[in-house]
Amino acid sequence: MAQMQQQEKPVRPPQIQTRQPGLESVMEPAPHAEPRHRAREPKLKDRVALITGGDSGIGRAVALAFAAEGADVSIVYLNEDEDASEAAKLVKKLGHRCLTHAADIGDEAACKQAVEAVVQEFGRIDILVNNAAEQHPQENFEFISAEQVERTFRTNVFSMFHLVRAALPHMQKGSVIINTTSVTAYRGSASLVDYASTKAAIVGFTRSLAHSLVKRGIRVNAVAPGPIWTPLIPSTFPPEHVSTFGSDVPMGRAGEPNEVAPCYVFLASDDSSYMTGQVLHPNGGEIVNG
Repeated sequence: MAQMQQQEKPVRPPQIQTRQPGLESVMEPAPHAEPRHRAREPKLKDRVALITGGDSGIGRAVALAFAAEGADVSIVYLNEDEDASEAAKLVKKLGHRCLTHAADIGDEAACKQAVEAVVQEFGRIDILVNNAAEQHPQENFEFISAEQVERTFRTNVFSMFHLVRAALPHMQKGSVIINTTSVTAYRGSASLVDYASTKAAIVGFTRSLAHSLVKRGIRVNAVAPGPIWTPLIPSTFPPEHVSTFGSDVPMGRAGEPNEVAPCYVFLASDDSSYMTGQVLHPNGGEIVNG
């Protein structure tokens, strides 16, 4: 009982944001995005990565981790200009180029334009990270409108089809695709039925696409984070939930973005050369058997 009471204590100030996907610049405390270490021998030297949702949260941490490992980066984001500018500044500080591109990835034409911008700037795409997502909690299933379902699937799932289709002509043997799914794909979520459904679809998409592209020498894998402290949290949940977010996992806390980013580095690098169609689970100890 004492342990349960301790877990329920706030671990960060209650806070809320009134826009999605939220701003990292106003979060308290700020998520940790900086690379936890920098390798002597860069794992991603001279590679080019396109990362959706790269302005903040997990996407920003991945962008910085990739840059620390030698990659140039393109950050695709919705409309969080300040966060995107800061992320680009941090990538450049690590000695690598960074292109920022605002786009609603739920729109096929916008996805094509995002890919074309990267190719025009860097000439190719070696790593595609489909990371951006949105979620809209509803306590009652009947409150989930058809419009909400369609919007969530357009952003979280349809965008992956659009981006992969646009990027493939510019990807060579040895390129990689990494998709962000979620722990909710495996255990479900009563208040995030549509979101969890999209994340489950991403698992199937990852496994099937891996089989489809294996003969081309392009690997496809995914990462299924648990509770991670990102702008999506204060922009989604009420303050009282935010204050204890992540305290119910075995490790008793939410993870930081830079604790998840190494999974993406591993999957993007030759260290994972014998892996395709797989999912990594940085989730604080929750066993999902996935």
